[in-house]
Amino acid sequence: MNTQRSAQCIPVTELDAVIQPISQAVGMPNAAYTDPALFEFERDHVMANTWAAIAFTSELPLDSFAIPVDFMGLPLAVVRNRQGEYHVFHNVCSHRGMPLVKEAAKIEGSIRCRYHSWTYDLNGRLKGTPHIGGIGVHKVEGFNCAQHNLREVRSAVWLNMVFVNLSGNAEEFEQFIAPLVERWSGYVGDAGLAQLQLAETDSSMELEIEANWKLAVENYCEAYHLPWVHPALNSYSPLDQHFNIVLSEQMSGQGTYNYSLSEVAGTSLPQFTQWPADKARQGEYISLYPNVLLGVQVDHAFAIILQPLAENRTLEKLELYYVGEEAGSREYSACRWAVLESWRVVFSEDVFAVEGMQAGRESPGFTGGVFSPVLDGPTHHFHSWVAQQYKTHSGAK
Repeated sequence: MNTQRSAQCIPVTELDAVIQPISQAVGMPNAAYTDPALFEFERDHVMANTWAAIAFTSELPLDSFAIPVDFMGLPLAVVRNRQGEYHVFHNVCSHRGMPLVKEAAKIEGSIRCRYHSWTYDLNGRLKGTPHIGGIGVHKVEGFNCAQHNLREVRSAVWLNMVFVNLSGNAEEFEQFIAPLVERWSGYVGDAGLAQLQLAETDSSMELEIEANWKLAVENYCEAYHLPWVHPALNSYSPLDQHFNIVLSEQMSGQGTYNYSLSEVAGTSLPQFTQWPADKARQGEYISLYPNVLLGVQVDHAFAIILQPLAENRTLEKLELYYVGEEAGSREYSACRWAVLESWRVVFSEDVFAVEGMQAGRESPGFTGGVFSPVLDGPTHHFHSWVAQQYKTHSGAK
Protein backbone atom coordinates (compact mmCIF):
# COMPACT_ATOMS: atom_id res chain seq x y z
CA MET A 1 0.00 0.00 0.00
CA ASN A 2 1.24 3.48 -0.82
CA THR A 3 0.82 5.03 2.61
CA GLN A 4 2.19 8.39 1.50
CA ARG A 5 -0.62 8.69 -1.04
CA SER A 6 -3.15 7.49 1.54
CA ALA A 7 -2.19 10.29 3.91
CA GLN A 8 -3.25 12.81 1.31
CA CYS A 9 -6.90 11.97 2.03
CA ILE A 10 -6.48 14.56 4.81
CA PRO A 11 -6.10 17.91 3.04
CA VAL A 12 -3.24 20.07 4.21
CA THR A 13 -5.72 22.82 5.06
CA GLU A 14 -7.27 20.53 7.69
CA LEU A 15 -3.84 19.76 9.17
CA ASP A 16 -3.00 23.46 9.27
CA ALA A 17 -6.25 24.08 11.14
CA VAL A 18 -5.11 21.70 13.89
CA ILE A 19 -1.78 23.51 14.35
CA GLN A 20 -3.42 26.92 14.90
CA PRO A 21 -3.33 28.58 18.34
CA ILE A 22 -5.58 26.67 20.71
CA SER A 23 -8.41 29.21 20.73
CA GLN A 24 -8.69 28.90 16.94
CA ALA A 25 -7.69 25.27 16.44
CA VAL A 26 -9.76 22.20 15.62
CA GLY A 27 -8.83 18.60 16.37
CA MET A 28 -7.54 15.96 13.97
CA PRO A 29 -10.19 14.98 11.41
CA ASN A 30 -12.24 11.80 11.69
CA ALA A 31 -10.23 9.88 9.09
CA ALA A 32 -7.20 9.83 11.40
CA TYR A 33 -9.22 7.62 13.77
CA THR A 34 -11.24 5.50 11.34
CA ASP A 35 -9.22 4.94 8.15
CA PRO A 36 -7.21 1.65 8.04
CA ALA A 37 -4.85 3.17 5.46
CA LEU A 38 -4.00 6.00 7.85
CA PHE A 39 -3.42 3.48 10.64
CA GLU A 40 -0.71 1.97 8.46
CA PHE A 41 0.60 5.41 7.55
CA GLU A 42 0.97 6.25 11.22
CA ARG A 43 2.98 3.09 11.84
CA ASP A 44 5.39 3.82 9.01
CA HIS A 45 5.74 7.55 9.60
CA VAL A 46 4.28 8.91 12.85
CA MET A 47 5.55 5.98 14.94
CA ALA A 48 8.58 4.94 12.90
CA ASN A 49 10.44 8.23 13.00
CA THR A 50 10.56 8.50 16.77
CA TRP A 51 10.82 6.17 19.78
CA ALA A 52 7.77 3.95 20.35
CA ALA A 53 7.43 1.40 23.15
CA ILE A 54 6.61 -2.18 22.19
CA ALA A 55 7.07 -4.31 25.33
CA PHE A 56 7.96 -4.42 28.99
CA THR A 57 11.17 -6.21 29.93
CA SER A 58 9.13 -8.23 32.43
CA GLU A 59 7.61 -10.02 29.45
CA LEU A 60 11.04 -11.64 29.03
CA PRO A 61 11.65 -12.98 32.55
CA LEU A 62 14.79 -15.01 31.78
CA ASP A 63 17.97 -14.79 29.76
CA SER A 64 17.68 -16.66 26.43
CA PHE A 65 14.05 -15.62 26.08
CA ALA A 66 12.08 -14.24 23.13
CA ILE A 67 8.62 -12.84 22.50
CA PRO A 68 6.79 -11.95 19.28
CA VAL A 69 5.32 -8.46 18.94
CA ASP A 70 2.72 -7.47 16.38
CA PHE A 71 3.46 -3.77 15.99
CA MET A 72 0.51 -2.43 14.02
CA GLY A 73 0.77 -5.36 11.61
CA LEU A 74 4.58 -5.40 11.51
CA PRO A 75 6.03 -8.67 12.91
CA LEU A 76 8.84 -7.99 15.38
CA ALA A 77 10.63 -10.12 17.96
CA VAL A 78 12.19 -8.97 21.22
CA VAL A 79 15.07 -11.22 22.27
CA ARG A 80 16.89 -11.28 25.60
CA ASN A 81 20.22 -12.96 24.90
CA ARG A 82 22.34 -15.10 27.20
CA GLN A 83 24.02 -12.01 28.65
CA GLY A 84 20.67 -10.39 29.49
CA GLU A 85 20.91 -7.85 26.68
CA TYR A 86 17.80 -6.94 24.69
CA HIS A 87 17.61 -6.92 20.89
CA VAL A 88 14.68 -6.29 18.58
CA PHE A 89 14.55 -7.96 15.16
CA HIS A 90 12.17 -8.12 12.27
CA ASN A 91 10.52 -11.43 13.04
CA VAL A 92 11.08 -13.12 9.68
CA CYS A 93 13.57 -15.67 8.46
CA SER A 94 16.00 -14.26 5.89
CA HIS A 95 15.46 -17.33 3.67
CA ARG A 96 11.75 -17.26 2.73
CA GLY A 97 10.23 -14.79 5.17
CA MET A 98 8.74 -17.29 7.59
CA PRO A 99 7.92 -15.88 11.05
CA LEU A 100 10.42 -17.21 13.58
CA VAL A 101 9.21 -16.46 17.11
CA LYS A 102 5.61 -17.59 17.44
CA GLU A 103 5.13 -17.40 21.21
CA ALA A 104 6.83 -16.16 24.34
CA ALA A 105 9.34 -18.82 25.33
CA LYS A 106 12.82 -19.59 26.58
CA ILE A 107 15.10 -20.36 23.64
CA GLU A 108 16.97 -23.61 24.05
CA GLY A 109 19.95 -23.36 21.74
CA SER A 110 19.10 -21.24 18.71
CA ILE A 111 16.17 -19.50 17.09
CA ARG A 112 15.05 -22.00 14.48
CA CYS A 113 12.85 -21.50 11.46
CA ARG A 114 10.19 -24.22 11.32
CA TYR A 115 10.12 -24.13 7.51
CA HIS A 116 13.66 -25.11 6.42
CA SER A 117 15.33 -25.18 9.86
CA TRP A 118 17.69 -22.26 9.33
CA THR A 119 19.01 -21.18 12.73
CA TYR A 120 20.06 -17.89 14.31
CA ASP A 121 21.83 -17.15 17.56
CA LEU A 122 20.29 -14.80 20.11
CA ASN A 123 22.18 -11.86 18.63
CA GLY A 124 20.48 -12.44 15.29
CA ARG A 125 23.42 -14.01 13.45
CA LEU A 126 22.64 -16.71 10.91
CA LYS A 127 24.42 -19.85 12.08
CA GLY A 128 22.88 -22.83 10.32
CA THR A 129 21.64 -23.42 6.76
CA PRO A 130 20.98 -27.18 6.55
CA HIS A 131 21.15 -28.76 3.09
CA ILE A 132 21.55 -25.35 1.41
CA GLY A 133 23.89 -26.89 -1.13
CA GLY A 134 21.99 -30.17 -1.50
CA ILE A 135 21.37 -33.15 0.73
CA GLY A 136 23.99 -33.20 3.47
CA VAL A 137 25.69 -30.05 2.15
CA HIS A 138 25.17 -27.32 4.72
CA LYS A 139 27.35 -24.62 3.19
CA VAL A 140 27.63 -23.41 -0.36
CA GLU A 141 30.28 -21.34 -2.13
CA GLY A 142 29.28 -17.73 -2.59
CA PHE A 143 26.74 -17.71 0.23
CA ASN A 144 27.92 -15.68 3.20
CA CYS A 145 25.81 -16.23 6.32
CA ALA A 146 26.92 -12.87 7.72
CA GLN A 147 25.06 -11.13 4.89
CA HIS A 148 21.78 -12.76 5.87
CA ASN A 149 21.51 -12.17 9.59
CA LEU A 150 18.21 -11.08 11.08
CA ARG A 151 17.48 -7.43 10.44
CA GLU A 152 17.85 -5.62 13.73
CA VAL A 153 15.70 -2.67 14.73
CA ARG A 154 17.27 0.21 16.64
CA SER A 155 16.14 -0.14 20.25
CA ALA A 156 16.60 1.18 23.77
CA VAL A 157 15.49 0.10 27.24
CA TRP A 158 14.24 2.62 29.80
CA LEU A 159 12.10 2.16 32.92
CA ASN A 160 11.61 -1.52 32.07
CA MET A 161 10.26 -0.68 28.62
CA VAL A 162 11.68 -1.66 25.24
CA PHE A 163 11.52 1.19 22.74
CA VAL A 164 12.16 0.99 19.00
CA ASN A 165 12.99 3.53 16.34
CA LEU A 166 11.97 1.79 13.14
CA SER A 167 13.47 4.35 10.77
CA GLY A 168 16.77 4.51 12.64
CA ASN A 169 16.76 8.30 12.21
CA ALA A 170 15.53 9.55 15.58
CA GLU A 171 17.73 11.41 18.04
CA GLU A 172 19.56 9.35 20.64
CA PHE A 173 17.13 7.95 23.18
CA GLU A 174 18.94 9.71 26.03
CA GLN A 175 18.25 13.06 24.35
CA PHE A 176 14.65 12.10 23.66
CA ILE A 177 13.89 11.26 27.29
CA ALA A 178 16.11 13.92 28.89
CA PRO A 179 13.41 16.57 29.52
CA LEU A 180 11.35 14.10 31.56
CA VAL A 181 14.34 12.70 33.46
CA GLU A 182 15.41 16.22 34.35
CA ARG A 183 11.93 17.28 35.46
CA TRP A 184 11.29 14.23 37.59
CA SER A 185 14.73 14.38 39.19
CA GLY A 186 13.22 17.25 41.18
CA TYR A 187 10.93 14.68 42.78
CA VAL A 188 12.96 11.47 42.93
CA GLY A 189 16.38 12.98 43.67
CA ASP A 190 19.86 11.99 42.52
CA ALA A 191 19.14 8.26 42.61
CA GLY A 192 16.43 8.85 40.03
CA LEU A 193 13.92 6.38 38.68
CA ALA A 194 16.45 3.55 39.13
CA GLN A 195 15.02 3.20 42.66
CA LEU A 196 11.81 1.81 41.17
CA GLN A 197 11.21 -1.93 41.27
CA LEU A 198 8.57 -4.16 39.71
CA ALA A 199 7.03 -6.45 42.32
CA GLU A 200 6.19 -10.06 41.53
CA THR A 201 2.54 -9.47 42.42
CA ASP A 202 0.07 -6.59 42.15
CA SER A 203 2.12 -4.83 39.51
CA SER A 204 0.38 -5.21 36.16
CA MET A 205 -2.91 -5.19 34.30
CA GLU A 206 -4.20 -5.05 30.72
CA LEU A 207 -7.24 -3.36 29.27
CA GLU A 208 -8.42 -3.62 25.67
CA ILE A 209 -10.45 -0.70 24.36
CA GLU A 210 -12.42 -0.31 21.16
CA ALA A 211 -10.86 3.00 20.26
CA ASN A 212 -7.96 4.48 18.34
CA TRP A 213 -4.71 4.76 20.28
CA LYS A 214 -4.63 8.54 19.91
CA LEU A 215 -7.85 8.94 21.87
CA ALA A 216 -6.23 7.22 24.86
CA VAL A 217 -3.37 9.73 24.71
CA GLU A 218 -5.71 12.70 24.34
CA ASN A 219 -7.84 11.63 27.29
CA TYR A 220 -4.77 11.07 29.48
CA CYS A 221 -3.33 14.48 28.71
CA GLU A 222 -6.08 16.41 30.48
CA ALA A 223 -7.83 16.53 33.84
CA TYR A 224 -10.88 18.38 32.51
CA HIS A 225 -13.03 15.22 32.65
CA LEU A 226 -12.26 14.28 36.27
CA PRO A 227 -15.44 15.50 38.03
CA TRP A 228 -17.74 13.53 35.72
CA VAL A 229 -15.69 10.48 34.70
CA HIS A 230 -13.68 9.95 37.92
CA PRO A 231 -15.79 11.18 40.84
CA ALA A 232 -13.88 9.12 43.43
CA LEU A 233 -10.48 10.27 42.14
CA ASN A 234 -11.78 13.84 41.98
CA SER A 235 -12.70 13.60 45.67
CA TYR A 236 -9.06 13.31 46.74
CA SER A 237 -7.35 14.82 43.67
CA PRO A 238 -9.85 17.47 42.54
CA LEU A 239 -9.85 19.30 39.24
CA ASP A 240 -9.09 22.66 40.82
CA GLN A 241 -5.85 21.20 42.20
CA HIS A 242 -4.54 20.16 38.77
CA PHE A 243 -2.11 21.94 36.48
CA ASN A 244 -1.16 21.57 32.83
CA ILE A 245 2.27 20.39 31.68
CA VAL A 246 3.85 20.90 28.25
CA LEU A 247 7.36 19.60 28.67
CA SER A 248 8.81 19.14 25.19
CA GLU A 249 7.76 18.63 21.60
CA GLN A 250 6.69 15.07 22.47
CA MET A 251 5.63 15.30 26.12
CA SER A 252 2.58 16.84 27.73
CA GLY A 253 0.13 16.04 30.45
CA GLN A 254 -1.12 17.23 33.81
CA GLY A 255 -0.29 17.11 37.46
CA THR A 256 -1.95 17.47 40.82
CA TYR A 257 -1.01 19.43 43.92
CA ASN A 258 -3.20 17.22 46.09
CA TYR A 259 -2.72 13.50 45.48
CA SER A 260 -3.57 11.53 48.62
CA LEU A 261 -4.33 7.98 47.50
CA SER A 262 -2.25 6.59 50.37
CA GLU A 263 -4.64 8.12 52.86
CA VAL A 264 -7.78 7.15 50.96
CA ALA A 265 -6.68 3.57 50.24
CA GLY A 266 -4.91 3.11 53.56
CA THR A 267 -1.53 2.30 52.02
CA SER A 268 1.85 2.85 53.64
CA LEU A 269 4.38 2.01 50.95
CA PRO A 270 8.04 3.04 51.06
CA GLN A 271 8.58 6.47 49.55
CA PHE A 272 11.27 8.21 47.54
CA THR A 273 13.65 9.40 50.24
CA GLN A 274 14.55 12.61 48.40
CA TRP A 275 11.01 13.59 47.43
CA PRO A 276 10.58 17.18 48.73
CA ALA A 277 8.42 17.29 51.84
CA ASP A 278 6.49 20.32 50.58
CA LYS A 279 5.51 18.34 47.46
CA ALA A 280 4.51 15.11 49.19
CA ARG A 281 0.99 15.27 47.76
CA GLN A 282 2.02 16.13 44.22
CA GLY A 283 1.84 13.73 41.32
CA GLU A 284 2.40 14.07 37.60
CA TYR A 285 0.93 12.26 34.60
CA ILE A 286 2.86 12.65 31.37
CA SER A 287 2.03 11.42 27.88
CA LEU A 288 5.26 10.46 26.14
CA TYR A 289 4.37 10.62 22.45
CA PRO A 290 3.56 8.55 20.64
CA ASN A 291 2.34 5.69 22.84
CA VAL A 292 3.46 5.75 26.49
CA LEU A 293 1.54 7.14 29.46
CA LEU A 294 3.51 7.72 32.66
CA GLY A 295 2.68 8.66 36.23
CA VAL A 296 4.78 9.32 39.33
CA GLN A 297 3.82 9.83 42.97
CA VAL A 298 5.76 9.85 46.22
CA ASP A 299 5.36 6.08 46.75
CA HIS A 300 4.99 4.55 43.28
CA ALA A 301 5.05 5.15 39.55
CA PHE A 302 3.43 3.51 36.56
CA ALA A 303 3.82 3.15 32.82
CA ILE A 304 1.22 2.27 30.22
CA ILE A 305 2.21 1.06 26.78
CA LEU A 306 -0.51 1.63 24.20
CA GLN A 307 -0.36 -1.18 21.66
CA PRO A 308 -2.43 -0.18 18.63
CA LEU A 309 -4.25 -3.26 17.31
CA ALA A 310 -6.31 -1.59 14.57
CA GLU A 311 -7.59 1.86 13.73
CA ASN A 312 -10.37 1.29 16.29
CA ARG A 313 -8.76 -1.08 18.86
CA THR A 314 -5.97 -0.57 21.38
CA LEU A 315 -4.44 -2.73 24.10
CA GLU A 316 -3.37 -0.83 27.21
CA LYS A 317 -0.61 -2.62 29.14
CA LEU A 318 0.17 -1.18 32.58
CA GLU A 319 2.97 -1.86 35.01
CA LEU A 320 3.29 -0.37 38.49
CA TYR A 321 6.68 0.31 40.05
CA TYR A 322 7.38 0.65 43.75
CA VAL A 323 10.27 2.27 45.60
CA GLY A 324 12.99 -0.22 46.52
CA GLU A 325 13.03 -4.00 46.87
CA GLU A 326 11.33 -3.93 50.26
CA ALA A 327 8.15 -2.54 48.68
CA GLY A 328 7.84 -5.78 46.72
CA SER A 329 7.81 -7.96 49.83
CA ARG A 330 4.81 -9.83 51.25
CA GLU A 331 4.59 -7.23 54.02
CA TYR A 332 3.34 -4.66 51.51
CA SER A 333 1.16 -6.93 49.39
CA ALA A 334 -2.11 -5.42 50.66
CA CYS A 335 -0.82 -1.91 49.95
CA ARG A 336 0.26 -2.84 46.43
CA TRP A 337 -3.10 -4.47 45.78
CA ALA A 338 -4.88 -1.30 46.93
CA VAL A 339 -2.83 0.87 44.58
CA LEU A 340 -3.36 -1.48 41.63
CA GLU A 341 -7.10 -1.71 42.23
CA SER A 342 -7.39 2.07 42.59
CA TRP A 343 -5.79 2.58 39.19
CA ARG A 344 -7.82 -0.28 37.71
CA VAL A 345 -10.96 1.63 38.67
CA VAL A 346 -9.66 4.90 37.22
CA PHE A 347 -8.56 3.47 33.89
CA SER A 348 -11.70 1.36 33.56
CA GLU A 349 -13.78 4.49 34.07
CA ASP A 350 -12.09 6.03 31.03
CA VAL A 351 -13.23 3.24 28.71
CA PHE A 352 -16.70 4.59 27.96
CA ALA A 353 -15.19 8.01 27.20
CA VAL A 354 -12.58 6.91 24.69
CA GLU A 355 -14.90 4.37 23.11
CA GLY A 356 -17.60 7.01 22.89
CA MET A 357 -15.25 9.42 21.15
CA GLN A 358 -14.34 6.65 18.71
CA ALA A 359 -18.02 6.11 17.88
CA GLY A 360 -18.42 9.84 17.42
CA ARG A 361 -15.67 9.87 14.81
CA GLU A 362 -18.05 8.04 12.46
CA SER A 363 -20.31 11.08 12.36
CA PRO A 364 -19.99 13.61 9.51
CA GLY A 365 -21.43 16.09 11.98
CA PHE A 366 -18.17 16.05 13.93
CA THR A 367 -15.29 17.84 12.26
CA GLY A 368 -12.47 17.60 14.77
CA GLY A 369 -14.01 19.48 17.65
CA VAL A 370 -12.56 22.42 19.58
CA PHE A 371 -10.48 22.91 22.72
CA SER A 372 -10.83 24.65 26.04
CA PRO A 373 -8.12 27.33 25.90
CA VAL A 374 -7.49 26.81 29.63
CA LEU A 375 -7.92 23.09 30.26
CA ASP A 376 -7.11 21.40 26.92
CA GLY A 377 -3.62 22.80 26.30
CA PRO A 378 -1.75 19.47 26.68
CA THR A 379 -4.27 17.67 24.46
CA HIS A 380 -4.01 20.34 21.76
CA HIS A 381 -0.23 20.03 21.98
CA PHE A 382 -0.56 16.32 21.11
CA HIS A 383 -2.96 17.03 18.23
CA SER A 384 -0.52 19.59 16.86
CA TRP A 385 2.35 17.12 17.05
CA VAL A 386 0.36 14.45 15.19
CA ALA A 387 -0.76 16.95 12.53
CA GLN A 388 2.83 18.06 12.01
CA GLN A 389 3.98 14.45 11.56
CA TYR A 390 1.29 13.99 8.92
CA LYS A 391 2.42 17.12 7.11
CA THR A 392 6.12 16.29 7.30
CA HIS A 393 5.95 12.66 6.25
CA SER A 394 3.16 12.83 3.68
CA GLY A 395 5.05 15.49 1.74
CA ALA A 396 2.37 18.09 2.43
CA LYS A 397 3.51 21.72 2.54
